[in-house]
Amino acid sequence: MSLVTALIRLRRHRLLGRLAREALAVYGMEVPAAAEVGPGLVVFHRGFGTVLHPYTTLGAGVTLYNGVTVGRADPWVPQEESAMLRVVVEDGAVLCAGAKVICKEGVLTVGAGTVVGANAVLTRSTGPGEIWAGAPARRVGMRTDRPGGTALPGPTTASTSASTSALASASGPRPGADARETDAGARG
Repeated sequence: MSLVTALIRLRRHRLLGRLAREALAVYGMEVPAAAEVGPGLVVFHRGFGTVLHPYTTLGAGVTLYNGVTVGRADPWVPQEESAMLRVVVEDGAVLCAGAKVICKEGVLTVGAGTVVGANAVLTRSTGPGEIWAGAPARRVGMRTDRPGGTALPGPTTASTSASTSALASASGPRPGADARETDAGARG
């Protein structure tokens, strides 16, 4: 467990909570005591610049990179009057560097195993195992990996794998690739 993850766990402690929240602030990370964090949280690059809204729930095994923001779309409205209820990031989801998950109204859910790409601005719920990118974020694919090595179902799984293999074989080995990378690309 990293220091940042340990501080996130301590932020609700009766005696050490305030100290933990202040230490997180030194890292540029804001995780309010009201935010719910599941077990197995992974934080890369010390989470520098990461901000979670108090009405955030992170499931088990969620991965956060630096600069992630989880919040509401109407910060000028008093919290009591906001249409946002909660943001739920389900188990195994990955929020890449600079990703913004912004809830307009109700509950926004980032599905289990979903990847929100770097600097994406996600404003709506996703299904499980999807890949979202862009501003505004759009679904660009499905994850083909999963614990246990099975592919997630979806219409883009086969086409994504086929097009990736076709591109890899058409372009040949990349400069400086070692034998293992070249062999893996050839097997496709």
